[in-house]
Amino acid sequence: MSPKLNFLRGVLTVFFLGCFLALQSQVSIRERESTSNESVFEDPPRLVVGIVVDQMRYDYLTRFWPHYKKNGFKRLVEEGFLSRNHHFGYAPTSTGPGHASVYTGTTPSVHGIIGNSWYDKQADSGVYCVGDPSQKSVGTAKSSGQHSPHRMTVTTITDQLRLHYHMRSKVIAVAIKDRGSVIPGGHTANAAYWFEGGDTGNWISSSYYMENLPAWVQEFNASDAAENYKKIWKLSHKPDTYVESGPDNVPYEGLFQGEKAPVFPHDLPALWATNGMYELIKATPFGNSLTTDFALEAIEQEDLGADEITDFLAISFSSTDYVGHKYGVNSKEIQDTYIRLDADIERLLKELDRKVGEGAYAVFLTADHGVVPVPAYLSDSRIPAGYLDKAAMNKQLSEFLSFTYGTSDLVKSFSNNQLFLDHNLMRNLELEPERVRERLAEELLRYDGVFRVYTAGQMRSAEYTEGIPAILQNGFNQKRSGDVILVPMPAHTDYSKTGTTHGSPFIYDTHVPLIFYGKGFRKGSITRPTYIRDIAPTLAVMLGIAFPNGSTGTPIEEVLK
Repeated sequence: MSPKLNFLRGVLTVFFLGCFLALQSQVSIRERESTSNESVFEDPPRLVVGIVVDQMRYDYLTRFWPHYKKNGFKRLVEEGFLSRNHHFGYAPTSTGPGHASVYTGTTPSVHGIIGNSWYDKQADSGVYCVGDPSQKSVGTAKSSGQHSPHRMTVTTITDQLRLHYHMRSKVIAVAIKDRGSVIPGGHTANAAYWFEGGDTGNWISSSYYMENLPAWVQEFNASDAAENYKKIWKLSHKPDTYVESGPDNVPYEGLFQGEKAPVFPHDLPALWATNGMYELIKATPFGNSLTTDFALEAIEQEDLGADEITDFLAISFSSTDYVGHKYGVNSKEIQDTYIRLDADIERLLKELDRKVGEGAYAVFLTADHGVVPVPAYLSDSRIPAGYLDKAAMNKQLSEFLSFTYGTSDLVKSFSNNQLFLDHNLMRNLELEPERVRERLAEELLRYDGVFRVYTAGQMRSAEYTEGIPAILQNGFNQKRSGDVILVPMPAHTDYSKTGTTHGSPFIYDTHVPLIFYGKGFRKGSITRPTYIRDIAPTLAVMLGIAFPNGSTGTPIEEVLK
């Protein structure tokens, strides 16, 4: 055979061999994808654990990183998937709306939880986000158990899990705060528990879920579990190692009643009687440890993750919020609280490995809002910051209303930085509502500490796509929100000059961690923006169940296997 023919035959052989290998590769890929999809649907996680850390700024993850051990936050981040640019995308940023948005996959504009409390226009009174006088307390003679999720107008991811398995899936929710438990549990939870504090130190519930506390909860309450945390709060490590925080004794931190300075150690036994007894535990890292103790007992006693039908445990660590409000972002108290929370997360993961099985459960961790550094500290550091004088604003506004309309009664409520107007009075005075709103907005914009003002008409008619107006619009519920919305200047709050708060549309209140870990999730990280409303849809896709019925979020594709 000639050299040319040999060469041609060789080329054709290589060509056809390449085509064959490419075809086989495609078949192999399709087989792997098919197998992967089948395995996802046939073998979902036995337990999903949702962790919401109340008031956790994103930089608490990075700032305190050197102090975290390898099996707490670091295990979640290094073996899980981290969203580095995760935000709320709505305001107000507070606990009730935060938990509702995590679990419903939407924002207050849809789920209806527009604040922790708000003025109810139909009832003409203030309401609490989970308050429900139609329910009875379970586990206490006080009214602190009269709660339910009835004000949340859509389903949660926990509801959808229960519906998917025809109520055979078990959902348990646990938190120090009632709203941190009731809302994540959704409308169909088997149980939601929260800590009463006061002189009892008991975990309680509502008749919405049960008639009596289960025997294991009664036994837990009868034990020394809460009493064990009536002890001195000392720093976990040497004070000079807390270089990520400011000095211990500064004028920007609050005091427990009976203390002369906001410094370590905090002697809980000595402060007990004058600070509400078991209420005191809530404002220390021991509240998170007690929550972990109770959650671990729930895993054991309720057999969560024990069979092939996926269960859900919702945990909210509330004490980080209490400590943050009292001491602020730069305190040694907040740093020590996160160091101790890291140990509690390690305990939780270790028990999940033992009880459910490593690789058999899934976890997500996020926060319900961030928080601003203490404005007094920022101001002393020559950073623009300050405080709204609400008393002076109310006086000035009343004078304006009386001069302009002949009465100051046009405003029914001024809450959550929103004005609620008396629409019956406006009709009687033959006033056009949107014109009244516009004039009030113009007036409020003149006041010290006010950054922007928007009317309900703007929120209803405009279609904002970015910036503060879009964030406010996502938090604006047409049936429940007010007539005029006020936005304070950046780093300005209506709060005491010690400690700090949250609630604004600014990035310090919206930027929080989001970590996915375990079965069904990839390892890695992303820096593109993700939003709180994306969490529930991501879980729904991973679990192969329906989205919550009001969901407006988008599954985070990069995290899903």
